[in-house]
Amino acid sequence: NTIRPALEFVKTKEGVKIVSSVFFMLLEDRALVYGDCAVNPNPDAAQLADIARASAATARQFGVEPRVAMLSYSNFGTDEEPLALKVTKAVEILHNQYPELLVEGEMKADIALDRESRAHLYPFNKLGDREVNTFIFPNLSAANISYKLVEMLGGAEINGPILMGLSRANVHLVSETASVRTLINLGMIAAAEATPAK
Repeated sequence: NTIRPALEFVKTKEGVKIVSSVFFMLLEDRALVYGDCAVNPNPDAAQLADIARASAATARQFGVEPRVAMLSYSNFGTDEEPLALKVTKAVEILHNQYPELLVEGEMKADIALDRESRAHLYPFNKLGDREVNTFIFPNLSAANISYKLVEMLGGAEINGPILMGLSRANVHLVSETASVRTLINLGMIAAAEATPAK
């Protein structure tokens, strides 16, 4: 309901199948990208792949070279429950259609964050021992809970949600609990996106 006016009046970009969102989580020593924390309750595998691709593009737009982890409670096929298999299928789509994208999964959050264990236990993974900076969650519940925990317990500065897939990039949502700093940052992001590239 919140984004319906944007969908009705701004419309989606040509060729875009799904509107989604990312949050930029600013920690003391790094910037992380979380998707999709605000729009799609339960994306299917193809939609999850689209969210990952759009999140990577948005990360790159703001100076973060994306290294993407597709998150689950399973590591590279250790569980064959439908939710885990959905993420596995999304990774297959990404590897087949966007081989240049540095993305891997499905994997648990600890394996995504512990690059030495990931490289040692799963040496075949495309990320190797690189540090992950872009996290794609299997559904809205997991994503929204995670970003709020990192904000409240980890002290992250939140910038978002930044909507992706609309014909005009500078349309964003504002949470009822957004801080003044978040409002200012979202305004600056929207202004930057509206400024033609030179």
